[in-house]
Amino acid sequence: MAGSTLPRRALGRKLRDLRSRAGKSQLAAGLSIDTSKQTIGRLEDGQSVRLSTPNMNALLDFYGADEDSRTEVIGLLQEVKAAKGDPSGGWWRAYADVVNSHFDHFMNLEQACNRLVSFQLTLLPGLLQAPTYRRWLVETNDPAMSAVDVERRLELTARRQHRLTEDTGFSLDVMLSESALRHQVGGRAVMAEQLQHLIEVGSLPNVSIRVIPFGVGGHPGLVVQSFTLFEFPPLSASRMTEPPVVFVEGFTGSLFLEEDDVIDRHRAVVADLRQVALSAADTRRLVREIAEEYAA
Repeated sequence: MAGSTLPRRALGRKLRDLRSRAGKSQLAAGLSIDTSKQTIGRLEDGQSVRLSTPNMNALLDFYGADEDSRTEVIGLLQEVKAAKGDPSGGWWRAYADVVNSHFDHFMNLEQACNRLVSFQLTLLPGLLQAPTYRRWLVETNDPAMSAVDVERRLELTARRQHRLTEDTGFSLDVMLSESALRHQVGGRAVMAEQLQHLIEVGSLPNVSIRVIPFGVGGHPGLVVQSFTLFEFPPLSASRMTEPPVVFVEGFTGSLFLEEDDVIDRHRAVVADLRQVALSAADTRRLVREIAEEYAA
């Protein structure tokens, strides 16, 4: 049984990007390594393709790939091999994993998807975090991190958030437990700024933010816990839809889930959460009230 498709899909996106930047067609790329344009298309779509290491190096030469890109591609090739096996339990990727420390699969999925659905119990997702809120999280997670590296993390978060205003084909759908608004991350002043930022981002036409208030009592999210669902546009070569992925984060690693029944269960939870969540307008009112409490 084939293992996780995520490394193959990430490899395909990287190779498509390198080809596009080089201004090469799939036909030209195929001819450069004595294969068909269809094979290049399947490779870029993340499908299983037999391609030798010498051929891959020749393809990278044809694209004029720099050393960083080569390192990333070779690392992804190693992950493709490591991810083979039974996918029924998902793909666990420990943060200490050194197979490919040059690649962040969450951010790759975040950039590739056209719709991101997130349910969060305690903390706001990265795409909604204000700089001071993000700074507190980074410094708390790694107190020994240098000031330069902290600033780099903040810059990376800001670049990720550009999709919200620059990519009209991208939509963000977030459901938050009220506790995510009540936890005083960084203190009252930080939270007052963060909630004001939440109101501003929530006004964007491609962003939906809805809060599940304490008053609703028990709901499925309390059992399922926080998760992110990535959905994707059609693949460029085959026009088939790239399968969705569910991401679940832990303290020591993360789990990427791809099985159809797992995806269906999480979609059902999303539907149930929408039934108990406040409307967008009522969410804005609640967020504003809590922000005023913090600012008082």
